[in-house]
Amino acid sequence: MARSSSSQSPCGGTFRLLSSQELEAVLQELRGWSQTEGKLHRQFRFSCFEKALGFMSGLALVAEAMGHRPQESNIYDRVMVDLTTSEAGGITDLDVEIARKADELASQLKSLG
Repeated sequence: MARSSSSQSPCGGTFRLLSSQELEAVLQELRGWSQTEGKLHRQFRFSCFEKALGFMSGLALVAEAMGHRPQESNIYDRVMVDLTTSEAGGITDLDVEIARKADELASQLKSLG
């Protein structure tokens, strides 16, 4: 992947496409995340459906504030998240920032019991 300058998505978020080396470093740092089909991917597991749904709602609000649209799907207590920036043609710094925020949100919900 070639490194590009910052761009802006139609939803208002700014982003920069990550190089292959940057992506490798990010995957070392982000526990539980992998690269699948050009996307950052992670499955989160919660104690119940309600917490999984709360996570999805919370992540949607975070992403909306950042001008991004993650792909989320849910099966009972599990939430699958895929992050990519289609306007950039791959994984960007914005996707990484949302992945970090998703991890924080999941930790907060899990600590509530």
